[in-house]
Amino acid sequence: MADTSRKAETMDILGHSCSNADELTNDHYLKKGAILVDGVVLNGPLLDAKAGEKFVEEAFPIIMEDAIKKATDVNEKVCEWQPPEELMKLLDLELRDTGESHHQLLQRCQDVIKYSVKTELSWVKNSHTEMIVVLIVGTNSFVEFFYSYTYEVAPVFVLMEEVVLKKMRELIGWTEGDGIFSPGGSVSNMYAVNLARYKCCPELKETGLSGSPPLAMFTSEESHYSVKKAAAFLGIGIRNVYMVKADKRGKMIPEELEKEIQRAKKEGALPFIVVATAGTTVLGAFDPLNEIADICEARGIWFHVDASWGGGALISRKHRSLLNGIHRADSVAWNPHKMLMAGIQCCAFLLKDNTGLIDKCHCGQARYLFQQDKFYNIDYDKGDKSIQCSRRADAFKFWLTWKAVGSSGLEERVNRAFASAR
Repeated sequence: MADTSRKAETMDILGHSCSNADELTNDHYLKKGAILVDGVVLNGPLLDAKAGEKFVEEAFPIIMEDAIKKATDVNEKVCEWQPPEELMKLLDLELRDTGESHHQLLQRCQDVIKYSVKTELSWVKNSHTEMIVVLIVGTNSFVEFFYSYTYEVAPVFVLMEEVVLKKMRELIGWTEGDGIFSPGGSVSNMYAVNLARYKCCPELKETGLSGSPPLAMFTSEESHYSVKKAAAFLGIGIRNVYMVKADKRGKMIPEELEKEIQRAKKEGALPFIVVATAGTTVLGAFDPLNEIADICEARGIWFHVDASWGGGALISRKHRSLLNGIHRADSVAWNPHKMLMAGIQCCAFLLKDNTGLIDKCHCGQARYLFQQDKFYNIDYDKGDKSIQCSRRADAFKFWLTWKAVGSSGLEERVNRAFASAR
């Protein structure tokens, strides 16, 4: 698809018209002596601190009453059960361009509590619990105490995660796919390595590495150290990670990648994954994704992009071109807690594949937990995709932040971050 067409699609996803949204606020700030860099206002609050304080003051009584007192009251229901399809209709999970009002955000919190499972009730016996997260919009801090692994335990958060992942995939440029929130970008990168290995050699899940040829990974010398850690944890070995030279600005050199692939083959190794970086730790470099994708596609190698930091630029019309070609990746790591105001930790692992590859690769087939004869569509049970069983519902942090400020507010945050670095 042409870049111009993809750009138009992305603007539709963000909910923007072709006009520059920055102009809506710049005139206001200029009258107050604002500092402009590259057309972006650097001084002046991104968020209304007073509104944040008011939200906290009014949210905590709701938490205390609905999520704590009622959750321990024997006269209250364990949950307001709704099938997945019905619950989607009752909850307004859609993420829009503009933020929502103070009253609407409080109502979102109440709805989340109402339709969540009250596992604090004395007669509920379960090895996992689920409670509400408190999002403090003004200070962007969170209180967490809930878990998510099946729909029956975390109905709201299972649906919410799917909505957020879908929106993030659309920003990458994928019309379909899969994914899961993970406990960190390092784990997302490890997931990518594991899936790439499974796609290349699925039998190794059963037989182990002893009978396989050496597997070769490739990444930039400026990449995150978690790539080497993934090789160590998964038994591939750090020596089988081929470090590709970067240019003086920290970008992977495609010609050097070709050389390293050839070297690995001559040494008897099987190339199976290339890990590019969109936003390196030291220099903030963005690897040339289209050129790397060309090499991976020609050789049938899994292409993963570690956009843990730089992925936030996808929501900015001004800066998303830094990630041109990311739609050609097989998988992407993207951490909303790095640039998009979500609290640590909030990390997504995103897949272009929609054939259930992540389920096949990671599943442990624990039938005592993931029963096949439940009274709802078991596709909503996400726990077997993860190396964890119970997971914190980290998607809620990003979802409520997005609800609060909208796509336009997130875009403003990204634009200001880039302008401040100039």
